[in-house]
Amino acid sequence: MPRLPAILLTVAALALAGCGYRPMYASSAGNPGVAGSLMAISIPEASDRTGQLIRNELISSMQTGKGEEERYLLNLTTTLADNEVIQNKQPNVTRQAILITTNYELVDRTTGKVVTKGTTFSRVPYDVVRQPFADLQAQRDATERAAREVGGDVRTRLAAFFAKQQHSS
Repeated sequence: MPRLPAILLTVAALALAGCGYRPMYASSAGNPGVAGSLMAISIPEASDRTGQLIRNELISSMQTGKGEEERYLLNLTTTLADNEVIQNKQPNVTRQAILITTNYELVDRTTGKVVTKGTTFSRVPYDVVRQPFADLQAQRDATERAAREVGGDVRTRLAAFFAKQQHSS
């Protein structure tokens, strides 16, 4: 009986090998893979703080600009909204939500054509307790958290795009 788990594990490994499974971020000597494609993306400076937070998250997670060439340009358009969610008269606490919406376009620099584009958003709530410093800090924290979520979603979508491109070629 103790050999049954080992046999099942071996069968599962063989089944995965037979189906053509390949990790998304895998690379080889001749093919830098998805990670190499992500490093070949250039992201221009943002004009506002929210855009800069998203840009910083993308640069940090994708290590952009560290590739041999910057083949792609990632254009980001970001909007920020701060909406009231719930207003409770007792005990004088309001629930707000930061909504960040980002449109992205990945442009191939050699052809000038948009190769993929999309829209993503993040909505992060926070409490307003009528204490100026606490309210400001809660709003900043919610904005930073939403920017990290949007940056992570854009990175995941770009990685999926590059994985699909490499799988089809």
